[in-house]
Amino acid sequence: QCHFLHLIIKISKIKKILEIGTFTGLSGLTMSLALPKDGKLVTLDKNKETNKIASNFFKKANQDDKIDLIIGSALKNLDDLKKNAQKFDLVFIDADKENYKNYYDQSLGLIDTNGLIIIDNVLWHGEVIDEKKQDNLTKNIREFNSYVNNDKRTENLIIPVGDGLTVCRKL
Repeated sequence: QCHFLHLIIKISKIKKILEIGTFTGLSGLTMSLALPKDGKLVTLDKNKETNKIASNFFKKANQDDKIDLIIGSALKNLDDLKKNAQKFDLVFIDADKENYKNYYDQSLGLIDTNGLIIIDNVLWHGEVIDEKKQDNLTKNIREFNSYVNNDKRTENLIIPVGDGLTVCRKL
């Protein structure tokens, strides 16, 4: 997944990225390293402890000047970014699965036509195709995948890399 993200950022000439869900910073660091010197990554997460770990990794890799970590509710921070007319070339979603649809819908207002949204964990360990799996998270991701697939605002493709990535291009 990291190699895929790195490549897509390079070939698409991405300069400004929004990451929803920092955790310990692996994806953020991967994306930041692919950005040009004047590139920027804004990453959102609610967990102060894992943000400290991510921040340390960003500093060790000399990427902290390219990365803005914002701690707090992602939905509130997305609203703030929208109110401040922020725009991104790419939004990467890898946070709480219950809010994937909300993050996706909010992200569409933060990218222009041809902007990309990439969503992680859409295959959910293969459980999304197993109709016997009816736990809330699996059903949520299954419904989210259907929602995105039927959304006329984007064209999209699920790529079976890692735990599955959906790549969407805003129309």
